[in-house]
Amino acid sequence: RTSRPRPSAARPGRRGTSGSLGGRGSLRAVADAGDEIILLTPYYFNHEMAIAMANCHTVVVPTDENYQPDVPAIASAISPKTKAIVTVSPNNPTGAVYSEEALQAINSLCAEHSIYHISDETYEYFTYDGARHVTPLAFEDAEDHTISIYSLSKAYGFASWRIGYMVIPETLISAVEKIQDTILICPPVVSQVAAEAALEVGRAYCTPYVEAYAQVRKLVLDELASIPDIVNVPRPDGAFYCFLKVNLPLAPMDLCQRLIEHAGVAVIPGDTFGIDGCYLRISYGALEQADVSEGIGRLVTGLQKVAASL
Repeated sequence: RTSRPRPSAARPGRRGTSGSLGGRGSLRAVADAGDEIILLTPYYFNHEMAIAMANCHTVVVPTDENYQPDVPAIASAISPKTKAIVTVSPNNPTGAVYSEEALQAINSLCAEHSIYHISDETYEYFTYDGARHVTPLAFEDAEDHTISIYSLSKAYGFASWRIGYMVIPETLISAVEKIQDTILICPPVVSQVAAEAALEVGRAYCTPYVEAYAQVRKLVLDELASIPDIVNVPRPDGAFYCFLKVNLPLAPMDLCQRLIEHAGVAVIPGDTFGIDGCYLRISYGALEQADVSEGIGRLVTGLQKVAASL
């Protein structure tokens, strides 16, 4: 089993699988059928699917105009059936990095209501322009109600190896291990050995790649800034995504189809992430800078052509 040192306030969890499967295991450990789980929109769609598979109910709470948590709205959404609040920071799909103050407030809400804070930290190393990732595990007295989920897929290039880990309260270890024993997808031993070696190296391995992503990110944001009348792009300080608000009177899937057919570029419609309106998610991860330059150029040109045709 692999483990990873965390802040002294945290109690170590046990070896998990990939981030999405680890999240599914933690969910089943803390919730029963019919319980409610709070997700912030736009949400990562695998989380919503995991909640549905557990026969639980998703309660969505919108974020603000910069995709930051609306803590009073979250507090209002808590009911006697609520078992957990899920946060993703740095965020997929928006690239937002949640502030320490917001995460602290959410974590305190969980303590106050005796529910769990499930913190997806898959993109913990992917931050830019001075933004700082904060784990709720670092907060005082957070260890008894905080579940942090990590995946090696992004930071260490282990995509498809199906390996990650959770840091969980000691009281949940038995329940999580029972669930893990029934999951058919698991990392082979060689993946676990490689993962342990990666964690020993730590952030130093990831830094050069994140620096390269920062250059690509700047290219993407500069191109999108050239069409402010068509798109609004809240600044993405983490991960490798942008979530665009498109000022066109089109359904998001209709717009995606037009961009594929007329500009040769693919994006994901925003309603996939539980948000209404014409939004698009773009990803600039795992691509060479020249490919990103070509793709974002096509996207900008395509949006201009679509806007001109309406």
